[in-house]
Amino acid sequence: MKRLPFQKRTLTLMAILFPLFALFIYVAFSSGPLAPVPVVLATVENMSLSPALFGIGTVEARYTHKIGPTFAGRLKNLAFEVGDRVRAGQVIGEMDPVDLDERLAAQDAAIKEGIAQLREVQARKDFAQSQAQRYQLLLKGHATSEETAAAKHQELQVAQAALAAAHEALSRARAERGALAAQRRHLLLIAPVDGLIVARDVEPGTTVVAGQAVVELIDPDSLWIDVRFDQIRAQGLAAGLPAQIVLRSRAGVSSTGRVLRVEPLADAVTEEILAKVVFEHLPDPLPPIGELAEVTVELPAQPPGPVVPNAAIQRIDGRLGVWQVTDGGPAFKPIESVVSDLDGRVLVRKGLEPGHRVVAYSQSAINGHSRIHVVERLPGVAP
Repeated sequence: MKRLPFQKRTLTLMAILFPLFALFIYVAFSSGPLAPVPVVLATVENMSLSPALFGIGTVEARYTHKIGPTFAGRLKNLAFEVGDRVRAGQVIGEMDPVDLDERLAAQDAAIKEGIAQLREVQARKDFAQSQAQRYQLLLKGHATSEETAAAKHQELQVAQAALAAAHEALSRARAERGALAAQRRHLLLIAPVDGLIVARDVEPGTTVVAGQAVVELIDPDSLWIDVRFDQIRAQGLAAGLPAQIVLRSRAGVSSTGRVLRVEPLADAVTEEILAKVVFEHLPDPLPPIGELAEVTVELPAQPPGPVVPNAAIQRIDGRLGVWQVTDGGPAFKPIESVVSDLDGRVLVRKGLEPGHRVVAYSQSAINGHSRIHVVERLPGVAP
C-alpha cells in the first residue's frame, strides 16, 4: 500500500515522456537531420550539342600610330581635333622652328657666296692654265727661262687646289643646308596613313621631348575585340570560328565576326586565354576604343550523345561525376565530360546512358547513404 504513490508517479512520467519521444522521432525523420533530402531529378537525354564559348573583351585598334617630333622643342600648332579623319601625308601639326628658318636663310646666302667664290677661283684657274700653256710654248722656242715657266706651272697648281677647296666648301654648305632642311621638315607632324585621330596628348605651346607622342592616330578599318576566355572552357577555340559580338552600348544588337587568332601567351594570373576577334562588317558609327563587348564563339556541333544539366555534375574526391538515382537510392557515378553549351548542358563521353536519372538539384549535400525525396522543385525556390 505504501508503494502506490511511487508507481503512480512513474506511470505519469512515462505517459508524458513517451509522447515526447515519439514526437522527437517523428520530427527527426520528417524534417530533422534524418529526414529525406528533397531533390530534383533530371533524365539523361540523347541529343546533339552545339557548344559555344562566352568571353568579355574590349574594342581595340590593330594599328595605332603615335606621332611626335624627332627633336625636342615647343609645339607650335595642331590643325586637327580628336575625331577628325586625316589622309596619308597630311600635315597634322608643326613644332616651333625657333631659329631654323634664319639658319636656312644664312645657309642659302653661304651657298650663293660659295658659288661666287667658285666662279672666281675657276676664272683664276683658267687664266693660270692658259698662262702655263703659253709659257710652255715660249720655253720650247727658247723665248723664256725655265724658272718663269716653272713659276707659271706652280701658279696653275695653286689655282687647281683653290678650285678643289672651293668645290669642297660649296658641297659642305649644301650638305649643311640639306641637314637643316631635313630638320625643318621633321618639325612637321605628318600622318603616315589614312586614319582617325583618337587622342591629343599635348596642346600648342607645350614643350615636348624627342619621341614623345603628340597625337594618336588609328586605322579605323582595323578594329578588333581583345577577348578573354576561361581556360577551363576554352577547349576547341581556334582561328576562323564564327562569333557573335554585342557591344555594351548596343545591348541586344549582335554583329557577326570571326576569330582572327588565338594568342600564344595566356594570362597566368587570371587563368584566361586571349584571342582576337574581328568584325565581318564594321558597325556604323564606329564604337569607341576601350568599349566592352560580349563575344560568343560558336564551336563545331558535336555528334549526339548523353546530355545532362551542368548543375548535376559534382566533383567528389577529385573525381567528376553525378549522383545517379536507382531503386537503391543515390549512387555516385564517375563520368567524362566533353563539352558544354551556354544553356548549361554537358555532353558526357563516358559513364552515362540515355534514360538514366540523375540528381540535378538538392536542398542539401547528399551522399551514398542519404534518403531522398523527389520533388518538382525545391522548397523556397521560385518557379
